[in-house]
Amino acid sequence: MYTEPTTDKPVTNPSTKGDYTYLALGDSYTIGESVKQAESFPYQLQNLLKAKGKNVSDPKIIAVTGWTTDELQSAIKREALTGTYSFVTLLIGVNNQYRGYPISTYKKEFSELLQTAIAFAGGDKSKVFVVSIPDWGATPFGKNSGRNPQTIATEIDSFNAANQEITLAAGVNYTNITPASRNAATDIALVANDGLHPSGKMYAEWANALSTKVDDVLK
Repeated sequence: MYTEPTTDKPVTNPSTKGDYTYLALGDSYTIGESVKQAESFPYQLQNLLKAKGKNVSDPKIIAVTGWTTDELQSAIKREALTGTYSFVTLLIGVNNQYRGYPISTYKKEFSELLQTAIAFAGGDKSKVFVVSIPDWGATPFGKNSGRNPQTIATEIDSFNAANQEITLAAGVNYTNITPASRNAATDIALVANDGLHPSGKMYAEWANALSTKVDDVLK
């Protein structure tokens, strides 16, 4: 999504050692495009968990602005990760919608990515957390994109209906941040300086929504 070209190299960060490890899979919403790294939701989530007494390593992030489900799949294969993680988050699909890719393809590839995420969590479904796709049509960029914001919202809802059904059918936790993302239409503080991506304030809402759920499964 947006105008940046995709890249063949995923954004991955060296981890500081901790008692728990975290793998974050996604796109611009996972790397925190246009905000400081510390303001991205994975890093805010890490800090919230530390405040709860869970010493979580820096997130291992595989995400690049513009990625679709198939591009994330390819990047994971290139990364050739070994071992498992204490927990995994997955947020992907906005660029499938933005490019007009069919939902049928999204369903197939999202299902495969979800199974990959479960495998990275050592087969423990309780340690995988799917986040819904936010509505970029509510942002200034969306309003000035030449596309109808209501059409964008309807399409985002369709993609989220698909990923939610797949997630719940697999027995995986689902966090719906989409309704709150639409508050960006009236609260510009929820939008980064680029006018499109979430601000640290919105990412804080996502991290808060996830922190209790993740804390509960980290024993």
